[in-house]
Amino acid sequence: MASSLHIPAEGSLDLVSLGALVHRLDPGVIPFRKAAECAIHVSGGEFNVAANLADCFGMRTGIATAMVDYPVGWLIGERVRAMGVRPFYKRFVHDGVRGPNMATVYSDRGKGVRAPVVFYNRSNEAAALLKPGDFDWNEVFAGGVRWFHSGGIFAALSPTTPELIIEAMQAARRIGAVVSFDLNFRAKLWTVAGGLETAQTTLRRIVEHVDVLVGNEEDLQNGLGIPGPNIVAESKLDTRKFEAMMAEVVQRHPNIKVVATTLREVHSSDRHTWSAIAWINGEFHRAPTCELGVLDRVGGGDGFASGLFYGLMTGQEPIEAVQLGWAHGALITTYPGDTTMATLQEVQAFAKGGGARIQR
Repeated sequence: MASSLHIPAEGSLDLVSLGALVHRLDPGVIPFRKAAECAIHVSGGEFNVAANLADCFGMRTGIATAMVDYPVGWLIGERVRAMGVRPFYKRFVHDGVRGPNMATVYSDRGKGVRAPVVFYNRSNEAAALLKPGDFDWNEVFAGGVRWFHSGGIFAALSPTTPELIIEAMQAARRIGAVVSFDLNFRAKLWTVAGGLETAQTTLRRIVEHVDVLVGNEEDLQNGLGIPGPNIVAESKLDTRKFEAMMAEVVQRHPNIKVVATTLREVHSSDRHTWSAIAWINGEFHRAPTCELGVLDRVGGGDGFASGLFYGLMTGQEPIEAVQLGWAHGALITTYPGDTTMATLQEVQAFAKGGGARIQR
């Protein structure tokens, strides 16, 4: 049974994302307070989906975002080009001292019993200044776009970013594109942005325009205020809470046709059990469960979303789309950085049960 989504067959771009570009400083397994050097990864929850779809899955994608004309912005722009993503920039001029800035994310990898630690410097962030009217959506969507994507991290940055998301979603719906949104609830960001009530009011307004929602039961509870069922989960892989919440999600938001999430049981920083589940056409489809030897956990969820979207856009059966997302998300945890280094052939092989035997 194919997806009930009405995905345009053609478009000059397969997907356009709207969100913030950031650079992540990664000292590896060394805690920041002892770090002597860092790798630099270019990231952004919304950008990662576009980058993965372009680089691994061979799709034509774009990113609508802020860009500051200074060396950090140029570094980030080079990585956008390298991943094959077409940029649509609202440009800002740096004053040489205070900004506006391209945000910095600090994230070590942890090790064993020591968990990864993530913190931010989003002071005077250019992306937070974005507002309705900053992009000509007729120009961005010229030639047609099949799918539009944004997320909760961008929505939390300022009072104007949610309004821009809604403006873009309305423009995307007018041309028939599928609209997706990753709740990506980040407590630290929403605490600064006004707290839980502000988060729920904001995200509910956005989700009214969404066809495909990505988020686990905690995202649904915190981000949308969907009450959790009185079920004691046996583990993070137990899907009963997620499944029980679907009726409430669809009752409140009947426009939603797909809800999907990863399932991750963290045993240590470098050993996770991994699965995924999606509600599509009123039915649940669950991926296999595997053990991950994690190098860098950041980006696994975006990897899942991009593989799932690829499967749906290419007409795969729902379970096959879920397995592609699960396989791609798993592979991303084996690479440094936030975006893919996988090939489509590797994703397809793992989705079909391929293992880690040496390829000669």
